[in-house]
Amino acid sequence: MLVPVILSGGSGTRLWPLSRELFPKQLLPLVGEHTMLQQTVARVTGVADLGRPIVVCNESHRFMVAEQLRAAGTPAQAIVLEPVGRNTAPAVAVAALVALERAGATHPGAVVPADDPVLLVLPADHVIRDVEAFRVAVAAGRGAAEQGKLVTFGVVPDRPETGYGYIQRGQGGESVHPVDRFVEKPDLSTAERYVASGEYYWNSGMFMFRARAYLGELGRHAPEILAACERAFAGATRDLDFTRLPADVFASCPSDSIDYAVMEKTASAVVVPLDAGWSDVGSWSALQDALPTDARGNVFSGDVITADTSGSYLHSTHRLIAAVGLRDHVVVETKDAVLVAPRDKVQDVKALVSELKAQGRYETTLHREVFRPWGSYDSIDQGDRFQVKRLVVKPGASMSLQLHHHRAEHWIVVSGTARITRGEETFLLGENESTFIPMGTRHRIENPGKVTLHIIEVQSGSYLGEDDIVRFEDVYGRDSASK
Repeated sequence: MLVPVILSGGSGTRLWPLSRELFPKQLLPLVGEHTMLQQTVARVTGVADLGRPIVVCNESHRFMVAEQLRAAGTPAQAIVLEPVGRNTAPAVAVAALVALERAGATHPGAVVPADDPVLLVLPADHVIRDVEAFRVAVAAGRGAAEQGKLVTFGVVPDRPETGYGYIQRGQGGESVHPVDRFVEKPDLSTAERYVASGEYYWNSGMFMFRARAYLGELGRHAPEILAACERAFAGATRDLDFTRLPADVFASCPSDSIDYAVMEKTASAVVVPLDAGWSDVGSWSALQDALPTDARGNVFSGDVITADTSGSYLHSTHRLIAAVGLRDHVVVETKDAVLVAPRDKVQDVKALVSELKAQGRYETTLHREVFRPWGSYDSIDQGDRFQVKRLVVKPGASMSLQLHHHRAEHWIVVSGTARITRGEETFLLGENESTFIPMGTRHRIENPGKVTLHIIEVQSGSYLGEDDIVRFEDVYGRDSASK
């Protein structure tokens, strides 16, 4: 069986302000109506003998990941939560252990497996325009993976690129070649030489191998990583649809990539050339290059009007962007931030985000609209001792039973029906009805209906931070400290 392993742990800081720590690029619909995570899962649909995916993600993204997979009609067999990022080698090791357990293997370390699934490791934030060519490449490499090889997919370069590592193929093979060596990101003249030779591919970060083959090579070349992952897996707990790794154990694992920990050291590596319009969407200019342009080389999204503008990417989410005379620029507007940068400076966005973080700005972490497992809230106005939010509660969803020590709340139902718990009372509120929640009173909002519930919440008090919350009951397993 082929099991997709989707790595969804990145933060995508180079695509700020759309991508933020708690709502990163893989959860955004950047290149179509579906998110990048959903497109990654859909990419393997139709492959023979395909199992349900295993997703490895940041604990903070768990509900959004689960909801997006459900909406795509492809629920995961497991969603593994990383309490702390440790790069790709540990993430895939834990996924391999989960895959073996789900396949019924009783001794994951056995030399002769009863059932040893092939894992197709895919980052959740890549673009592949030619999906059929990708599937052909997967089919080409599957036989080698089934025979114990560690397959990597090398992107056929269409230009000398200094931002990627390269893979040099060895002699032999038609669609699957031995790997001669991996090389670091080159300077421009070296990259030009690599591309001209026809022997080098971009390192895509996509892999395919049997679970036991990977764990065996990891144990041979990075035994401390394997040992830490085995301890973390042994101490893992199930929480709703999630597999939680013990934070202290997983944090002790060395951080390393698959490339450094295994692929550059193993004698079993092979490469499958991939010519499928691949991009890792590592910057705004890369995203622009991955999308269709108009006659002047522009990409526009949202409410955009221009005059005498060329080679630019303009993205509006809520307001009109009007541009005159722009050349090779990126302009991205969100509810709470606007980015303006020349295309040749977009790699510096990461440094800009670091500066914002150093200043303690929330815009690096959250959007103004914040998503929760029950729906979302949007802080539409705030001032001294007050804040106004728009709450959106999904049908059948429920907030936690909670109280606040420092604020009171006034709720007005705009549309839908709310079931309200206030102290010892439980009652329904319909459209244009309201209620008041005094400070220190236990309360909860539920949506018992089949349509989305919209509520305006007016908060007042001496402190309005999100950490002023005490939870007593929560259907999503959150505690007072979680978001």
